[in-house]
Amino acid sequence: MVVKGASKARKEDVVTREYTINLHKRLHGCTFKKKAPKAIKEIRKFAQMAMGTTDVRVDVKLNKHIWSRGIRSVPRRIRVRIARKRNDDEDAKEELYSLVTVAEIPDGGLKGLGTQVIDDEV
Repeated sequence: MVVKGASKARKEDVVTREYTINLHKRLHGCTFKKKAPKAIKEIRKFAQMAMGTTDVRVDVKLNKHIWSRGIRSVPRRIRVRIARKRNDDEDAKEELYSLVTVAEIPDGGLKGLGTQVIDDEV
């Protein structure tokens, strides 16, 4: 029997993880002139599912990286770092939000990289 309280407590944690998102399969069949905006929406949707927060904030550098080759030529895969953080604003609807930033791509490429939990540099 699964304890429901345990999964709830896990979603409350402040955590940072690195993911590889395959944008190619998420944008298949998308109109050329809608690819970059759709990619940003798909990254938001991925972060919502991965971190369990509805408040997802996309970093400016990630947005620039998606749009760097134009509206049509979106990168096939992208390595992102998603951090679940506490919301310091008192009148916020949710106590946690997710911040999505672009991660460094290693020299070997993206093949074989799984999800990695990043320890806080405190």
